[in-house]
Formats: sequence, structure tokens, C-alpha cells
Amino acid sequence: MLRECGAVKFGSFILASGAKSDYYIDIKKASTNPKILKTIACFIAEYTKGYDIIAGMELGAVPLAVAVSLEVDKPFVIIRKEKKEHGTGKLIEGSDVSQKKVLLVEDVVTTGGSIVKAVKCLRENKAMVDRVVTVVDRLSGAKERLKEMDVELISLVDVNDILEKR
Repeated sequence: MLRECGAVKFGSFILASGAKSDYYIDIKKASTNPKILKTIACFIAEYTKGYDIIAGMELGAVPLAVAVSLEVDKPFVIIRKEKKEHGTGKLIEGSDVSQKKVLLVEDVVTTGGSIVKAVKCLRENKAMVDRVVTVVDRLSGAKERLKEMDVELISLVDVNDILEKR
């Protein structure tokens, strides 16, 4: 589905991690398609048992968190990348995560830098985080990095699944 909707692109790209890549996975092409978004949410929903809240980091994971929230009827929160100078100035928007078991969802992980920040943010707010479900793992160290924090990374697909069937 990711290839069919044009989410997998080939060329020369700079990733959020700063690494160069000859392919890019534009999950927003998939998550803005209602059928694909619903399919992704259904797959992620299988991992939500025992969790109180679904969390997603702005921007790419927000539609995923919303779709999973609707699928399993659990609240969601949005984790900001940085505090805003206006309004409440919170990093976590939505329900209180304190003492709640939170499932973090992500669109694509590479080295895990942004997801590590999200886990730290949630834990600083007294949330219990032990699992991240991502749509795509680029297999560039995120799983190992999260394991060091006692967080399991589950991917619906990895880069080998996407690239091997070209």
C-alpha cells in the first residue's frame, strides 16, 4: 500500500536524522489517504491492549494516533517537538499522562532520535512507556537505542519489506 500510494520515493534525500538516503518514505502520502490510514490503525490497534493512552509526536504521527484512538476508543495525546511561547506552553497536549500506560506510535524511525525525546518527555511527565509501534523501521539503530531505555520497538514493516518487492 505504501508503494502503491507513492509514499516510497527514490532519489537523493536528507533525513531528519541528518543522514543521506537514496530513498524516502513519505508516510504523509499514506496517512492522508483514509483507506490506508484505517488499515494502518487496524494493524497498530492489535498492540494497544493494556494501554490507557495513545501518543503521537507532531506532525507525522498525529494522524496515526488519532486513527488508532478512534479504532480502539482510547484517548490520545500529541507530543510537541518544542514548547510554544503562547497558550499553556505544554509539550504534551491532551489528557494527563501521569501514572498512565502510554503506547507511542510513530510513522518512520531511523536512528530513533525524535522518538527517544518523546519517550523522555512522557516519562518526565510520569507516564509509563515501554513500547513504540512504528509503521516503518529504516533499520538504522532505533530498535537498539530504544532497547537501552527498556522500550520495545515494533514495526509494521521494515525497509527490507518495502525495498525487496520493487
